[in-house]
Amino acid sequence: MDDLLNEFLTETFESIEVVDVELVELEKDPNNKSVLDNIFRLVHTIKGTCGFLGLPRLESVAHSAENVLGKFRDGEMKVTADSVTLILKSLDRIKEILNGIEQTQEEPVGDDSEIINDLNAMAEGKYSAGAKTEEPAPAPVEVSKVDEHVRPSVPGEATLDELEAAFMAAPGPDDEATGAKETSADSKLTSMGGNVSRAE
Repeated sequence: MDDLLNEFLTETFESIEVVDVELVELEKDPNNKSVLDNIFRLVHTIKGTCGFLGLPRLESVAHSAENVLGKFRDGEMKVTADSVTLILKSLDRIKEILNGIEQTQEEPVGDDSEIINDLNAMAEGKYSAGAKTEEPAPAPVEVSKVDEHVRPSVPGEATLDELEAAFMAAPGPDDEATGAKETSADSKLTSMGGNVSRAE
């Protein structure tokens, strides 16, 4: 493993252990400025080093966590149990990514969009614990209304107009009856030796 990367992993794991302890202290005493400064500085260092080493996934998570911690440090947001829980979750994700780097010497592939969205929502004052932060839903696709009584056509099937034309051209019951009577009469005349002639 690259010496620089190895040193980064060792120092970062140690820093996160310190941050874990500091966050518990911060939850007990939200106004402890020195604790806030220490946590912010550690996460800021992780983010900055990730950029130098080319670890974009790790950098993105650390950056979003840093934004929230910056709001706490500057007094723009109050430290709450929910906010500390979310920061701890982000640190767990950072540890998970670090473990992957330690095993393969490469940043593992993964999707951190949910936790990053939650951190960004908290930084903007829009986060609500238990409410899942999601991307805007796509606009519904309009479907043209189809008459439920009309059966969809099948490829190769005759159209309604074609069926109607064929129906009109076919002999009806009356035509068939008349034709049958005339045929019967013609047969009788023929058997009697008569000639059948009919005006057209």
